[in-house]
Parts: sequence; structure tokens; C-alpha cells
Amino acid sequence: MTLNVYLSGEIHTDWREQIIEGAKGLDVTFNSPVTDHGASDDCGVAILGAEDDKYWHDHKGAMVNAIRTRKGIADADVVVVRFGEKYKQWNAAFDAGYAAALGKSLIILQQPEHDHALKEVDAAALAMAREPAQVVQILRYVLEGSLPV
Repeated sequence: MTLNVYLSGEIHTDWREQIIEGAKGLDVTFNSPVTDHGASDDCGVAILGAEDDKYWHDHKGAMVNAIRTRKGIADADVVVVRFGEKYKQWNAAFDAGYAAALGKSLIILQQPEHDHALKEVDAAALAMAREPAQVVQILRYVLEGSLPV
């Protein structure tokens, strides 16, 4: 069995790399949004033309990014959504809701200080992990049926 995993959410730490590295040897493919913050913010105006109003600048970028996000989530067997400590990630909450609405297996990755704020998101998930290594252990268990040693 091959798993297609979409890694959504926070882009300011190396959690994606930790999961990808930890999953080496497993039959997993990974996809994610564009994690270059500048490219993600400016893709709409870079491709479709400049905007004087910041709202429309951001709106164009969000629409172009949504093409990749929708495809990645739709094609995924498992969606991992990471909520980081530093910023309010409304886009991550949206991705989690979209994945849940599509019936995707959803793993939330968050710190304890977000437990109350994310209780509804966590309730839609099949697992809530604290560390990237726990996500890898879930993937290993799903694919191989083996528990951590």
C-alpha cells in the first residue's frame, strides 16, 4: 500500500523535513503547499499582474495557491495539518476543515497551548500529535502494522 500524504500548515519550522526524513523507507509520497513565504504571498500578482490594494494582492495569491492546495488535499490519503506556535494559521484551519469535509484521514500536529482553541479541529481528526516523530510512527503503523520500539 502506498500513502499519499499532504503536509499543510505552518511554514516557519522544519517539521515537514522531520517527517519526510523519518518516513524514509516507507511507501509514502509527500506533497505540500509552496513553503517559500514570499513566493506564496506574491504568486498572484507575479503571474496575473500588480494590484494597488493589498486586499486584492493577497486575494489573487490566495486563489492561485488554492489550486495547488485543493489538488493536494483531494489527492491525499492522509492530510497532516501543523499549527505552529507563532502565528494564527487560519489557512491551516481551513485546510483541516476542507480535508475533513472530503472525508480524508486527518492528523493534527499542535502544541498543548492550542488544545482549547483547536478542540473542534481536533474532534474532526483521527489523531492529534505533538511531535513530527509521532506522525511518522502513525504512518509506519498504518503501512507496516509495527509499533515504535
